[in-house]
Amino acid sequence: MSKDIALTDDQAWAAVLRRDRSCDGQFVTGVLSTGIYCRPSCAARHPARRNVRFFANGELARAAGLRPCKRCHPDDMARETSAVLAAIDAIRSGEGDSLADLAAITGYAPTHFQRLFKRATGLSPAAYARALRDERAREILGGAARVSHAIYDAGYEAPSRFYAAMEGRMGMSPSAWKDGGRGVRIAFAIVQTTLGPMLVAATDKGVCRLSFNEGEAELRARFPEADLVAGDADFTALLARVIAAVEVPGSDPHIPLDVRGTAFQERIWQELRRIPSGETRSYAQLAAAAGRPRAVRAAGSANGANNVAVLIPCHRVIRSDGSTGGYAYGTAIKEELLHRERASDASDRD
Repeated sequence: MSKDIALTDDQAWAAVLRRDRSCDGQFVTGVLSTGIYCRPSCAARHPARRNVRFFANGELARAAGLRPCKRCHPDDMARETSAVLAAIDAIRSGEGDSLADLAAITGYAPTHFQRLFKRATGLSPAAYARALRDERAREILGGAARVSHAIYDAGYEAPSRFYAAMEGRMGMSPSAWKDGGRGVRIAFAIVQTTLGPMLVAATDKGVCRLSFNEGEAELRARFPEADLVAGDADFTALLARVIAAVEVPGSDPHIPLDVRGTAFQERIWQELRRIPSGETRSYAQLAAAAGRPRAVRAAGSANGANNVAVLIPCHRVIRSDGSTGGYAYGTAIKEELLHRERASDASDRD
């Protein structure tokens, strides 16, 4: 029986069996037969399930008479989390310009701290700093009077550095991003599907919008300065793939996308695309998979900010209690998508 943890006992046990590092810090595994408690990722031999009890933290496990494992040192998790948070603060404030600086701040050896930081966030400190700088630039571009000022304010030494960093990542140029798609050609179509009317829009890089029960007016509100046009032959071929992927969710995971968000939103969207067809995850599991186990609300917001329904499968995220939860296009569509995936998965196993 669990003691105040966010996951169910079955979910926690599954995390232990796969030695899931993303669950470290969410709970500890108490082994009643040996009197110890471990991280979920502990490399020691798995105990019998009947001898296991889950606790939210080491303090509760110790209160139950257990002692920390000498192999995985579960109580060090709190120190590691504090170190990572201190490093993030230093990066944000500009005080941690190098791995050596961050190691000195946190008291770890540089190579060891690099591993800790990447395990907690999914990025190296240097990659995190770059992502943060890119995120700042995107946010500033939304309200800057001049793009050049926004680039310097975000921390880039020169505009050329910014454009090099953004190449292939933002889809639209920074000016177009700021100006509602100015200078960008977006092909679109509204088609009938078994789930209702579906809007599909794409730049030359990939699908930038997929929604249900929306029309040209809603698309123009998102990209008021873009050149909206009827799709050509290339778009027709892409549209056929999109329709097939919606009618049989998960059947084509390689459709090109042109989506943009903050560093954290993009991390969440990547994790959504990793959820196998026919399976679901809770918001807590999604946040943990993205390296931010405490950012459950932020994960939910990032999930809701998804502009490409089905292709980035936000419908695969449900509430921790197992209920369907909300969906931008109505729970009926969400439930039907999940039903189709599960039915397809079951037929594949037959």
